[in-house]
Amino acid sequence: MSPARVRQRREPVFAERFGVFSECLLTGVWIAVASLGVVTYPAAFAAGARHLRRRAAHQDGGLREFTADLRSALRGGWAVGVAGWVAALLAWVDVQAVRAGLPGGPLVGAVGLFALVGLAVAGLRAAAVWAPGERWRVLLAGAGRRTVQDPAGSFLLVGGAVLTCCSALLIAPLAVPVLGAVAAAAVAVEERYRRR
Repeated sequence: MSPARVRQRREPVFAERFGVFSECLLTGVWIAVASLGVVTYPAAFAAGARHLRRRAAHQDGGLREFTADLRSALRGGWAVGVAGWVAALLAWVDVQAVRAGLPGGPLVGAVGLFALVGLAVAGLRAAAVWAPGERWRVLLAGAGRRTVQDPAGSFLLVGGAVLTCCSALLIAPLAVPVLGAVAAAAVAVEERYRRR
């Protein structure tokens, strides 16, 4: 048989897509385990998103590469994790002001929750484009701009976060693998924005 007639064997479309889906679920488990350090969640999402980008590019990579990426992302990612918890605490204080009936409380509470959602989306977008050697401050600044400039993508990520919360409320163990789907959504949103 001549070399011109030999074709590469490809996976069936269903098998390829199911493989991506199962990889997202596995990555969600890795992200959840890596996030047990409380302030490690930005680094865990960054390592998970990088793993899914490798998978989408048909490159090899597994738990060993995920762990190496996690260690690299933790260098500045832990500070981002602390800042995220501080922002959540401030949002909780805003909600308490609303519940206490303080004057202007509903407005302050709405602004605080809106800002928290915006920060979470920017954090997801920053994690989706993270690569070893990147500075989190630069990533977050760019992600903040993209969050505002691409509202459709930002709303997609908010929907993914809402889905994760609903999954956790209905069936708590389901929220763990869904984290990988949120990371995949962040990667897809960033790829969509890059190609515009």
